Amino acid sequence: MNSKHATRARFWPQGFAHVARSLRKALHISCGKQIGGKDLREIVTLEHESRITFFQADGPREGAIINELYEDEDGALHIRFYCYMGLRAKQPNGREEQTEQAQLASEHGYKAALLSTLKRTRELLAEGTL
Repeated sequence: MNSKHATRARFWPQGFAHVARSLRKALHISCGKQIGGKDLREIVTLEHESRITFFQADGPREGAIINELYEDEDGALHIRFYCYMGLRAKQPNGREEQTEQAQLASEHGYKAALLSTLKRTRELLAEGTL
């Protein structure tokens, strides 16, 4: 793995069973992967030094996850996280979707991944590899 390129696998190595890149361009990557035992396909868009958006194009969920890096007035690195997600073929705001939302917000869900990403991003920045 090239240490100069930031990837989700570098931030959350234990969360990925496999990642297969099928298309790589300057601004986006299309890949198939397995997260939490479920196969999915994502399109990842990159905005230089500011934002990464993960569009879940296949799998149990549909929507987008956005990670946006920014510096505050003191120069400290922060990450803004937001997502627009729903469950494919399930009733909006139904029982299954509410259960999924609770999991995403839990200490083992996307919030944990977000905090892990910010910690690892700060480490890479301090090492000069980001």
